[in-house]
Amino acid sequence: MSSETTQQESQTPPLKQNGWPMFYCPISQINNAGEVARIHEECKKESFWYRALPLSLGSMLVTQGLVSKGVFSASPRFGALPKMAIAGVLGFAIGKMSYVGECKKKFQKIGIVPFGPQQKRHCHHTCKECKAKLRSNEKEGSVPSAS
Repeated sequence: MSSETTQQESQTPPLKQNGWPMFYCPISQINNAGEVARIHEECKKESFWYRALPLSLGSMLVTQGLVSKGVFSASPRFGALPKMAIAGVLGFAIGKMSYVGECKKKFQKIGIVPFGPQQKRHCHHTCKECKAKLRSNEKEGSVPSAS
């Protein structure tokens, strides 16, 4: 009997949970989900082609040059390959991370404010549910909580 109760409670929609609307901002209410998916794909492609791939190849080329000049020593068994692989992976990761700011700007243009330490952790300015919850909390004089 208690397992049925917990299953029913876990299946309640997020908007009906107490305090949840302040942290839940349905994308379908902000923008078309297709537009969000399009921007996400665009960010993935652009970050790969414009940042990650060039930085990865460039770092591998520089590493190969440093190994051939003798600044880095080549592995007796594998040669310059391990160092070049590490440089490539690091260049790729740094390239991907460097594009995050551009993607944030693209999402901000369509009205999606990114969540993070510098941002408020609710979306009362965009969601109808969040606006209503905020107004009701202001009337009661209470502050929204995360619980």
